[in-house]
Amino acid sequence: MHNYFVYILECADKSYYFGVTNDLEIRLSQHNNGENIRAYTFSRRPVILKYYQRFDQIEDAIDFEKQVKGWSRKKKEALFKEDWEEIVRLSNYKNK
Repeated sequence: MHNYFVYILECADKSYYFGVTNDLEIRLSQHNNGENIRAYTFSRRPVILKYYQRFDQIEDAIDFEKQVKGWSRKKKEALFKEDWEEIVRLSNYKNK
């Protein structure tokens, strides 16, 4: 069985960064250590892990990442709280 993670970081400037990895602990460390000067998070450190979800298939992880990236900030914040009712409410509101 494989482990793939979609993760969402909150950057120091309060923006969100989304990623997919197979090792969440190492990837978070890489972001906070500034290992890639061209990375979005490099100048926005420190970063805080706000949410992650595990997947068995990389394709499922990528699909979920793309879906959530398109959500409103309020809907993302409801996801962090695992407030499923609010996610549904915000989804229904947008579709009207």
